[in-house]
Amino acid sequence: MISKTNGYNYTNLILRILLYFFLSVFVLYYLLPLFVMITTSLKSLEEIRTGSLVALPRNITFEAWGTAWSSACTGIQCEGLKPYFWNSIFIAIPAVFISTLIGALNGYVVAQWRFKGANMIFALMLFGCFIPFQVILLPMARVLGLMDLAGSISGLIFVHVIYGIGFTTLFFRNYYVNIPSELVKAAKMDGATFLRIFWSIFLPLSLPIIVVTVIWQFTQIWNDFLFGVSFSEAGTQPITVALNNIVNSTTGVKEYNVDMAAAIIAAMPTLLVYIFAGKYFIRGLTAGSVKG
Repeated sequence: MISKTNGYNYTNLILRILLYFFLSVFVLYYLLPLFVMITTSLKSLEEIRTGSLVALPRNITFEAWGTAWSSACTGIQCEGLKPYFWNSIFIAIPAVFISTLIGALNGYVVAQWRFKGANMIFALMLFGCFIPFQVILLPMARVLGLMDLAGSISGLIFVHVIYGIGFTTLFFRNYYVNIPSELVKAAKMDGATFLRIFWSIFLPLSLPIIVVTVIWQFTQIWNDFLFGVSFSEAGTQPITVALNNIVNSTTGVKEYNVDMAAAIIAAMPTLLVYIFAGKYFIRGLTAGSVKG
């Protein structure tokens, strides 16, 4: 019995060591590019040319960060990422708010207010989640032209709201379907209206799925490049388009430290969101609205 117990313990120990080994390899694999980006952004051009790619900076300098933020060239304009960063903020925040609110109302309707054709409508919304970006470029460009929103920040907000409604509706519908219908029936008997039930019962229970939806939508909108490059013009471009222009614009010596600093600045909001709110994303996906 003792020998079997010892053998079992040794097997568990070996498996645990192998598990941690492979996890460490994967962590190193995924974090090495970020390490190279950070160290390169803190080096001078001379140190980059003469040193190793993965070496730590000998003399830390934030000059590349200042250049990337305020004076890097995006083609013929040399104003850095600053104006485009704010463009992305002005696009992402309203689009996230509007698409989340519409998705919550849609999910509330298809989950609790069943009507003829509700399943078909939900299926069509769900189908919209699987339509590739490229398919809607020409129709959306036509719609924006008819609405006189082409090349504007309002037009980009409209595009992201329309494309995000399918996802937000899916999230809220799957969450609200777990709320007992008896709550709705009792509220109706007390004279509560459609919006009153939503505002007083469903919305207070929705915090976990609201967090999920906000994180999802913000990440998708902030990281979007295709819609930004297709439906914007000079002065309304998001930060992803500006980052692409900085990396592909060369006036003399290629400034890799500026490129790396610009890439980190562009990725910083989504990195911070997942660092500080990632655990709430998982909790929200797995949470039930009513327990017991």
